[in-house]
Formats: sequence, C-alpha cells, structure tokens
Amino acid sequence: MSKNKRRPIVAVVGRPNVGKSTLFNCLAGERISIVKDTPGVTRDRIYADVTWLDTSFTLIDTGGIEPDSKDVILSQMREQAQIAIDTADVIIFLVDVKQGLQDADLNVANMLRKSKKPVVLVVNKVDSFEKFGNDVYEFYNLGIGEPFPISSVNKLGLGEMLDEVISHFDDSLYTEEEDDRPKVAIVGKPNVGKSSIINKLIGEKRVIVSDIAGTTRDAVDTQVKYNGKEYVLIDTAGLRKKSKINDELEHFMIVRTVAAVERCDVCVLVIDATEGITSQDAKIAGIAHERGKAMIIAVNKWDAIEKDNKTTNEFTKEIRTVLSYMPYAEILFVSAETGQRLPKLFETIDMVMENHAMRVQTGVLNEIMVEAVAMQQPPTDKGKRLKLFYITQVAVKPPTFVIFVNDKELMHFSYTRYIENKIRDTFGFRGTPLKFIIRERQEDK
Repeated sequence: MSKNKRRPIVAVVGRPNVGKSTLFNCLAGERISIVKDTPGVTRDRIYADVTWLDTSFTLIDTGGIEPDSKDVILSQMREQAQIAIDTADVIIFLVDVKQGLQDADLNVANMLRKSKKPVVLVVNKVDSFEKFGNDVYEFYNLGIGEPFPISSVNKLGLGEMLDEVISHFDDSLYTEEEDDRPKVAIVGKPNVGKSSIINKLIGEKRVIVSDIAGTTRDAVDTQVKYNGKEYVLIDTAGLRKKSKINDELEHFMIVRTVAAVERCDVCVLVIDATEGITSQDAKIAGIAHERGKAMIIAVNKWDAIEKDNKTTNEFTKEIRTVLSYMPYAEILFVSAETGQRLPKLFETIDMVMENHAMRVQTGVLNEIMVEAVAMQQPPTDKGKRLKLFYITQVAVKPPTFVIFVNDKELMHFSYTRYIENKIRDTFGFRGTPLKFIIRERQEDK
C-alpha cells in the first residue's frame, strides 16, 4: 500500500500588531517559495512551507485585521479563529507581552478551547526573559495551557515553540494508508459552479448552492462511483458567511485551496466561461503548480457561450497565455447545468493520474537526452560548453528527474524546458508537471 503523506497545517491567529507577520516571515525564512514565472503566486505570503528538525508543515497566516474599533477587531478575530479551526491541524495563538492580556484574547481563547484543536499559546515581544519573565504568567488566565515566551524580532524562544507545535502532529493523521482512491480537489473562485459540478457528478443535491458569493457550507469530501471505480472529491467551496470585505473572501479561498491541494492527487480548476480566465484563477492554479499536482482546467457554463467554429480555440489560447507556466494542464469545456462532457472528466482524471505516477526507464530517458543534445547544442558561456552526462527519474507524483551536468550555472531554464519538451514529445505526460533537479558532477578523466 502506498503511504500518502500530507503536510500538517499550522495557522497563526492573533490581534493586530502582536507580530504575526514578523513571526511568519521569521519562520518562513528566505526559503519562501516564489516561482519566478508564476504570476500572482505567494506574493501576498498567505502560506509558506516550514521545516523544523526534519518535520515539514505548511504555515498559514489567517489574515490581517483592520483595527478601527474594538468590536470590529473582535469579530474579525473570531473569523480568523474560525478559518484556523476549520483548516489547521495545530493553531498558534499569538499574544503580546507589552500590551498584556486583552478582552479580545479571552474571547478568542474560548472559541479555540471549544474547538478541541491543539493550540500553542505564544507570547511575543519578550525581548528579555529577565525583564518580562513575570508578565508572561498573566497569560495562564486564558486557560489554554502553558504560554511560550518568544521574540520573533530577536529570534528568541522559537525552538521551544516549534518543538511544542510539532509535538501535536499525529503521524497517523497525515498518513492515509488504506485509501488508494483518487483524490480530486475541485478548486476555483466563488461562484464558478464548483458545487454544481459536484452535485451533477453525484447526482444528488448534497451541496447547497446559492447565488451569493461564498455561501457554500464547509468543505466536505464526497465519494463518487463512476464505471465501478471510486473517487473522492474534495470540495473547497466554503465560507460560513458572506464576508463584507472582498480581500478576506479571497484570503479565505486561498487558505482553503492550499489545504485541499495539499491532500489531493489531481486538481480540477473550475473557471467560468462567461468571465474568461482571471488573475484570481491564475493564483489558484499557481498553488497546484507549486505543489506539483496533476492539473485539469474545467471551463464551466460552456452552454452559455455563443459559439462559432473558432470559439474553443480562442478560449484555449487565452488560457494557455495566462497560465503559460502550466502548458501541461488538460482543458475541458463542460456545463454543470446540462451535464455536457462531465463524464469525460473521470476519463481525464484517470489519464492525468496515470501520467502523474508514470515512471520512465533510465535507458530510454538517456536516449531522448542524447538525441535532444545532438539536435540542439547546449549553451556555452565564456568558452565553456554545458555537458549533459546522464538523466534518471527519481520520483513520481510529480515525475521528478535528475540531470547530471558539468556546470549547473550553464544549465539555463530554457534548456531544461527544451529537454522537458523532448521527454513530453515521447511520453506525453499530459496533465502533470515535471520536476527537474540539476546536479553537477566532475567529468570522467
């Protein structure tokens, strides 16, 4: 049985100005993944991958609060806490030793306590343990356990805090051993018809759909059987209530998407044919691309489009332009309303999953590489020519290849892309990203 590990999710909750973003940046370090050619991905740093003592987790910032009155702060903190409770495995509750214990802290502590999720209480801005040591004890009154004093600015106390955070990760929760059914995350911005597609696929109204952006109830996994094979659909729709502020809606959507993409094999990005592809769609696609997931783009509401013989091609071209970093994504034109081409979705899921897990023999890979190099000479720099010695596949999901070269600096992104295209010409790998790791080795004398 293959073990399917997912990264635990840790969310940070706290009042304004307690230092959430400083802590976030400090833990994310400089390793924050920004994919150069992925537009609009993680610039707003909502999530980052953090590794502590061989344990990796995804850190999520639950959103900023606009402080204009105590009531607003409290209601927005509640909303943050709710996002954290819904999506996180462990919650970091951040308070500020200099501002002391506030009513809002007590209020949110009650919510967190009732949620039964593990909460790590962290007291920030303790720049000196001698000076502020006694003030930390006040936070025992929150009733959520021992406060961990830290200073994110001076990087003090972070080790103890992280030890505590990862002590709550229960391995059995993140290792889904028995379940070999394909897990499909249905992602997309509000109102593109994610729930309608799921309803149509299961053939019953299990999901409540309404016209207000973000009114679907919590994310629920749904089992679907098609041609005798079972699939698990992970629905990322879900906002308890309509948020007044659009940013927050988007924030919530991205947090949900990260959580769902983390667990899936295949990502189906639903976009609205009547709107065309938007920058929000590109952001969501970028999350799946960064995580190396198989990708299908379902253009929904296709029945509502006036068509001539060029419509499909033009729409496809537009998608390919906006999502230029994922030319491998499969595109389907569907309609949840009429059910048009929805059965084809399952065939496409099977195909891209097979490609996502495909292994290619080393001998064949090296033949392709030798031929590619013969057809297009590798680049040179200051008289030194790039040499490619050997290529081998080291992993699947996504298929990952190591290429050994004489000088990493000479292996330009464009030449890697060229080799990738040659491999795709032979094996297709439709619907899945390919990952390349470039290693140097000395030439055999």
